[in-house]
Amino acid sequence: MSNFKIALVRHGRASAGWDTAIDPAIDDLGLSQATDAAAKLSKIFDDEQVQIVSSPLLRCQQTAEAFTKLRGSQVRIVGQVSEIPSPPGVQMKDRVDWLRNVMQGKWSDLDPNFISFRDELVKFVRGINQNTVIFSHFIAINAIVGSIINDDRLVIHKLDNCSITILEGDTNGALRIAQGGHEADTLIR
Repeated sequence: MSNFKIALVRHGRASAGWDTAIDPAIDDLGLSQATDAAAKLSKIFDDEQVQIVSSPLLRCQQTAEAFTKLRGSQVRIVGQVSEIPSPPGVQMKDRVDWLRNVMQGKWSDLDPNFISFRDELVKFVRGINQNTVIFSHFIAINAIVGSIINDDRLVIHKLDNCSITILEGDTNGALRIAQGGHEADTLIR
């Protein structure tokens, strides 16, 4: 029996691609996706108390807004649930090619800085002991799922924008995947 739930929500569709903007907002479709996700999250958590966490990036904060308004809550900005960083020296125009390449591999193939990023993310999520909604990113959510099922791949699920992955946790520190997020052929823009 679970004692708390963690919902991992991928942000709504961004208004610009990863190779053209460092921190894009969500577009009109992304706003609609965020509204739909907020309604689903309200049903998942019903009247239960829930903390709301977001990546510092604008697209996650904007996706979180619809749910925070429904709940009358504040969002806590947490750097550990952010986007995988680009490696130093990779030009903006080359970021998508770099990401597509690494997405085909494993964390153990990457530089130790990326493994540290993943480990800090997982440590943060494993430290949660209450109902929580986390608005985050494609790779970050995959890293969390991978840590639970002991899978070292960067991409385990092709999570759609505003997909919701539900984890259940207990007082012994165990996490399990209760429901996978909706998948789509994701275009890294």
